Amino acid sequence: MLKTIKILVCDDHAIIRIGLKSLIAGAPDMQLVGEATNGEEAVVMARKLKPDVIIMDLLMPRKDGVAAIKEIRKKNHEARILVFTSFSDDKNVFPSLKAGASGYLLKDCSPEELVQAIKDVCQGKSSLHPVIVQKVLQELHQPADLPTTDEPLSEREVDVLKYVARGMPNQEIARTLGIKEGTVRIHVGNILNKLKLTNRTQAALYALRKGLAQLEAGN
Repeated sequence: MLKTIKILVCDDHAIIRIGLKSLIAGAPDMQLVGEATNGEEAVVMARKLKPDVIIMDLLMPRKDGVAAIKEIRKKNHEARILVFTSFSDDKNVFPSLKAGASGYLLKDCSPEELVQAIKDVCQGKSSLHPVIVQKVLQELHQPADLPTTDEPLSEREVDVLKYVARGMPNQEIARTLGIKEGTVRIHVGNILNKLKLTNRTQAALYALRKGLAQLEAGN
């Protein structure tokens, strides 16, 4: 039996909400549980409805998307947020990922790409639009300070981090390493704490910078 993905849509444009509502209604394993028309509503509804995936626009009244992502993630570190926007500039992309977004999709994507991105984010994977992948690749070639930690990652944590960077969910990582899913969850938590990161997307970017994994632009 398929798990129904509960979705909260946050966008101030009615036409976008109507389109997303129609798309979600046509997916047998998805359910729209709420619509927010501004950033403040997004924060309140995310806390009240506890959706599996939050689709977040960035330019909204009363509180922008990045601020809303930060506040939602502050209250719920497990919140899975997919940015859905028209903006692909650095001043929106990297603050969104840093705030804790699990994915970043542009509104010129196909319905099939959006549905897959929702599923990927729900499963704990990262989902980036090809244009955003190119930006990340370019950023990876720029010199930048990496998070420092007083406590280095263990050998097992490094192994887990490599698979996180490949977009693998905890269940798949556990099966690959021959350990329990709960153990993987603990390792991921330790990795984020040690590296002072907020989510798996940031951990994946860290692994890419350290050369522990590779990202292909076509993914």
